[in-house]
Amino acid sequence: MFPCCCCSRDKSVIYKAEVFTGEMLHAGTTNSIYIHLRGTMDSSHRICLPKSRFIGGHRRGAVIELDVFCPSSLGHLEFVVLESEPYLPFCFLNDDWFCSKVVVTTPEGDTVNFPCYHWISGNERLMFREATGKLIFNETWPEAIEERKKELQSRQKVYRWSIYAEGLPEIMKVDSASDLPAEVRFSFTKDLEFKFTAVEALLSLKLETHSTNKKQWKSLDELSHVFNGHKTDVYEYVEKNWKEDEFFGYQLLNGLNPMMIHRCSKLPENFPVTEDMVKASLFGKNLEAEIQKGNIFLVDYKRLHGVTANVIHGKQHFLAAPLCLLYVTPEDKLIPIAIQLKQEPGEDNPIFLTTDSEYDWLLAKIFVRNADFAEHELNFHLLRTHLLAEVFAVSTLRNLPMVHPIYKLLISHFRYTLQINTLARQALISENGLFTENASVGGPGMVEFLKKAVASLTYSSLCMPEDITARGLESIPNFLYRDDGLRLWDIVHRFVHNVIGHYYTCDSDVQKDTELQNWIEEIFFHGFLAETSTGIPQSFSSVTELVRFITMVIFTVSVQHAAVNNGQFDFGGWMPNFPNALQQPPPTTKGKSTKSTMLKTFPDINTTINGMAAVYLLSTQSTDYVALGNGYLDHFSEKTPLELIHKTQNVLKKFNFEIQGRNVSLPLPYTYLNPNNVENSVAL
Repeated sequence: MFPCCCCSRDKSVIYKAEVFTGEMLHAGTTNSIYIHLRGTMDSSHRICLPKSRFIGGHRRGAVIELDVFCPSSLGHLEFVVLESEPYLPFCFLNDDWFCSKVVVTTPEGDTVNFPCYHWISGNERLMFREATGKLIFNETWPEAIEERKKELQSRQKVYRWSIYAEGLPEIMKVDSASDLPAEVRFSFTKDLEFKFTAVEALLSLKLETHSTNKKQWKSLDELSHVFNGHKTDVYEYVEKNWKEDEFFGYQLLNGLNPMMIHRCSKLPENFPVTEDMVKASLFGKNLEAEIQKGNIFLVDYKRLHGVTANVIHGKQHFLAAPLCLLYVTPEDKLIPIAIQLKQEPGEDNPIFLTTDSEYDWLLAKIFVRNADFAEHELNFHLLRTHLLAEVFAVSTLRNLPMVHPIYKLLISHFRYTLQINTLARQALISENGLFTENASVGGPGMVEFLKKAVASLTYSSLCMPEDITARGLESIPNFLYRDDGLRLWDIVHRFVHNVIGHYYTCDSDVQKDTELQNWIEEIFFHGFLAETSTGIPQSFSSVTELVRFITMVIFTVSVQHAAVNNGQFDFGGWMPNFPNALQQPPPTTKGKSTKSTMLKTFPDINTTINGMAAVYLLSTQSTDYVALGNGYLDHFSEKTPLELIHKTQNVLKKFNFEIQGRNVSLPLPYTYLNPNNVENSVAL
């Protein structure tokens, strides 16, 4: 502890300050850093932090402790002021410093937090507030209101909107990840561990020699051998069971993409399944009767109809737009019973059935799984978690000052999101990206499909309870994504309701919060492209509306992302189960498919390996991972929010144990929404 004198110590009171330097590379500084405290009654003198603790620009994570002596109490602490000056007079070397926070212990023993998370340049003065959340209309100091405005004006120059592609949500305007502000970039640990390149993933998998092999797979054994040493327990289960009808149905509920299936109340006119076709699959039961009982379900990949299939390494690849009918058996198993691979019925578009030959039926399911790959990766993963998270993050950084309660509630849920998305645009979906070059739905078809996906995006579909009801899935058995997800939605909703209720006591508080109204307005215009048909609000008029929207935001960037992201290598590592590309067209007749046909349809070795490297990379957590319910404590200081945070963390811990207990008896445990496995933000 370094003592700093600003008065006679004999009659002074002591404030103990801790100044935290950030964890990112070059966060330290050789500049001289000065601090002074401002309260409602008085201010301390300007004090220089001990230089010796700062020497070396790589002093990440340092904590400087010092005593600040004052003649009397400063009153309620409201501001900390930090100033940076070059270490030597007339030195033109500007050595920036990143301060993450300042924590002050008052003479009375109270701890006051001052979140900063900001770069401070040479000859710069930064004043920031203590962590008590304040709405703009509750500010009593004109200077405080002015500081809020200056903060937002400064941020709006840095965080600017940009059009990625017409018809898609806007993104942050930035050329590369290195151009991002340090406050939103990876920590040193994350940056060191995460190398977002195909080369790194291939090296980790020891598959670099296969990435240029343009030959076809000779057998499934050859494919199985390639990934030896990297298979998870789930991967091995998938490899063993991927051909089974029960597992095919299971994945539509609890696999990577539980978002496509819905109850079939009436057969689509373009899917002319007859009673005789499925009689055997229904164990002699009547199809229409089973529809009325709620036992028939449908997945329809109509958004893929007409999408341009990719040319990969000079070879034309293919996409199907299938429809698949499924049945819940008396044993509560969901099984496929009929598959049509194109949207328009006809003689060259047969309906494949469980009674067909082994490879006719298996190949039809493979085309469905490839269609599911497209819907999963572009719609439910990229669009509905990554791109929306970026919209929410940019609007938050542009419109809500750090003292705003909604900023405090949300900012930890955007950790690393802007960097991971920037890297994805560079390495995955750029012109030469892994996805662009190695997926049937890559290339020109990618934006075509994304535009269709955006057209289907609605507010209610982002709210899990409403989405489950709309799809008629309230009672389908063995739907673990629904069971765990609804429980987590309820936990998040109760937490949000209570925290927001602490700051917004009535609807008029919401209505007159101009910063909040600007926030949702930018989300509506830049994220949802001013489409009223989405149901996204343009403004908030009630506390209830605000609670629902904030719940959706937190759920989307944490729980929903975990559900569609974390199992990518588990379910997608075994390519036949989740093929990224297919190089033969959908079959137009029955009775001709063989094992050789299947192998020729699968992507070549290099296309397979590059696709699998991507899902491996996206399934690898870093050691500085932050689980759901954490990350709030640096931003809140009041008793009530802190109590709510701890209460919610305890509820999540209890639910964690419940899921672990349930999973013990399952042949394939569902772990992706175990709270310990749900990352707090879109960081991968």
